[in-house]
Amino acid sequence: MTTYAVTGATGHLGALAIEALLEKGVPAGDVVAVVRDPEKAAPLAARGVQVRTADYAQPETLRTALAGVDRLLLVSGSEVGQRTEQHGNVIDAAKEAGVALIAYTSISRADSTGSPLAPEHKATEELLAASGVPHTLLRNNWYVENYTVQLADHLSGGAIVAAAGDGRVAMAARRDYAEAAAVVLTGEGHAGKTYELAGAPFTFKELAATITEVGGREVEYRPVGAAELTAVLTGAGLDEGTAGFVVALDESIARGDLDIESSDLAELLGRPLTPVADVVRAAL
Repeated sequence: MTTYAVTGATGHLGALAIEALLEKGVPAGDVVAVVRDPEKAAPLAARGVQVRTADYAQPETLRTALAGVDRLLLVSGSEVGQRTEQHGNVIDAAKEAGVALIAYTSISRADSTGSPLAPEHKATEELLAASGVPHTLLRNNWYVENYTVQLADHLSGGAIVAAAGDGRVAMAARRDYAEAAAVVLTGEGHAGKTYELAGAPFTFKELAATITEVGGREVEYRPVGAAELTAVLTGAGLDEGTAGFVVALDESIARGDLDIESSDLAELLGRPLTPVADVVRAAL
């Protein structure tokens, strides 16, 4: 019997990864959902999934949560600036527990990209390498859902406003990334591998055209400069630090940091990727 654990199991990606494991026939009792708030995981517990409470920032809780786990999906944390230490806590606990494989959700080209999100991922990859625990790097590129979450604004305002220039984003459905993680966890021969996971590159103009077609309302892409986007974001209520970070991400896209060509995701899945239009349609 193999026991599989997923951290952040009530988050967007973690929840889908749990679902993917179950869909692959892994018995619910062999799946561990590692969560901060067990109440949010009540539906998983009702299905027979083991729910264990832990916090990335509390090593003692991680040691308890990972006891007896064979294969672990370490979903990267959401607290930018604290993730290297937090991920290190998980890796240390996994090593102590004798976990046989860690699959980590990193970022595309973590060791070479100029993305402002990359340093913590690169540092975590280095911690994994130093740990001696067999591991697989799942370098996830952008999720389509990063943009569909703003669909109502795009449709009501008639525009996607961004400082990304003509940059392309190789985006894919979050569910596809989650299924790929389940493939790695349940498969063999993935230890030591680095997978650059991405969809077909999309421009913001193409994304706007897709939203127009699916949503039935005209949406255009309106490229702006960094200063103008900062003003738009702060005017909408974001603090200057957060607005600056969002602008930096757009500038990263403009440089081509998220424009990658890779078939790794489709090859892991063994099927075509979910079309962007389908993700938009589901969001609507």
